[in-house]
Amino acid sequence: MASPRHPLSVRAVALVQVQRLQVPTFPPQTFAFSVRWSDGSNTFVRRSWGEFRQLQKTLKDTFPVEAGLLRRSDRILPRLPDTPLLMRGGRTGRGLARLRLLDTYAQALLATAERVSRSLALTNFFAPQPLDLEPVLPPGSLVILPAPEEPLSEPANSLAIHSLEAQRLRCLQPFRTQDTQGRPFLAGAQESLDVLLRHPSGWWLVENEDLQTAWFPAPYLEEVALGQDKEAGLNLGTIGTQFCASRAYEGSRDDELSVPVGARVRVLQTSDRGWWLCRYSGKTGLLPAVLLQPEGLGSLLSGTGILGEDTAEEATTIPPAVPTRPPLSAIQSRCCTITRRALGRAPGPLGPP
Repeated sequence: MASPRHPLSVRAVALVQVQRLQVPTFPPQTFAFSVRWSDGSNTFVRRSWGEFRQLQKTLKDTFPVEAGLLRRSDRILPRLPDTPLLMRGGRTGRGLARLRLLDTYAQALLATAERVSRSLALTNFFAPQPLDLEPVLPPGSLVILPAPEEPLSEPANSLAIHSLEAQRLRCLQPFRTQDTQGRPFLAGAQESLDVLLRHPSGWWLVENEDLQTAWFPAPYLEEVALGQDKEAGLNLGTIGTQFCASRAYEGSRDDELSVPVGARVRVLQTSDRGWWLCRYSGKTGLLPAVLLQPEGLGSLLSGTGILGEDTAEEATTIPPAVPTRPPLSAIQSRCCTITRRALGRAPGPLGPP
C-alpha cells in the first residue's frame, strides 16, 4: 500500500553523540538525516543503529520476495553491513563509519521498486517522531559533521578537516576576531564561510576563502540559498526565526498555510492573537502559534541567522547577539581526538581582539 507522501531523498548529515552517564535512557549514538518529501517539505530526523536494524527486519517480513527469501535471484532489498567493532578513532570513528553506511543504505532503499520506496514501512520510519521535534538536544550532546568522500590526494595517515558543500553559510554583518593561529580574521557582510565544526556554545569553527580557520559566533551566520547572489540583500525567506510544526495543519482560508508534521517554517511576524505570519515552501501565510516550536537539531545543521522578532529594517542595522565564549578547555573537551589532531594545534585566543 502506497502512502500519499513519501521520501524523495534521504541524506546523512551528522552523528549525534551523548554521554551515557548523563542521559542513560537515550541512545549513546544517533544518526541525523535530512529528508526531502514528495510534498516539497524538508525535515531532520534522528535514528539509532538499532532502529535501522529493525527497519531491515520489517522490510524483509513485508517484502519476502524482494528480500530474496523465496528465491535469491529476486532480491532487490539492499543489505546493511556493520563496521568492525574496533576501528581507528574509537567510538566516534565507528559512528562516522556507520553514518556513511546508513547514507548508502538509505539511498539504495529509495532506488528500489516503488512498492518498497513508497511503502508505509519506509515512509513511517523517516516520518518525524516526537524526539525529532524536540527544541533542544539532550544534555552533553555532541554533533559531529562527516568529511566528504574525496579521492586520496594525501598520505593515508594524514588528517584534515573539511566542510560539506551544503554547510557554506553567509556572514550577516562584519565581524572581527582571530584565527586559530592568532592572526587577524575579518569577515565582511555577505562573505561566505565554510563551517567545519559546530560547537553547542554558539561558537563555530569556520574557514574563509584564504583557508584561514577561526572560531566564529553562529548568530552572525545565515544559510545561503542555492543560486542566491552573494550581493543580494536579506529577503522574507531569510528573516525571522526558524520553527517546526509539531503537528500537520490544513489551512481553511486563503490567508492560511497548510503544512505537514515536522515542516520547517520561518516566522516573519508574531502576534498575541495566536496566529503567526510564516513562510513555507515559497508561500507566506498564517499558522496557529500553538503548533510551532523552535527547531533543535534543524537549526544547528542548517545555519542560524536568528535575529529575534526584529523587522527587516532592524535586521540590517542591529548586530546579532554574540554568545559568551566558553573556556578553551570546554571547547577542547567537546572535540574528538581526530578533530584536535586535524587542527594541528589548539585554537587561538577565545575572545575578540
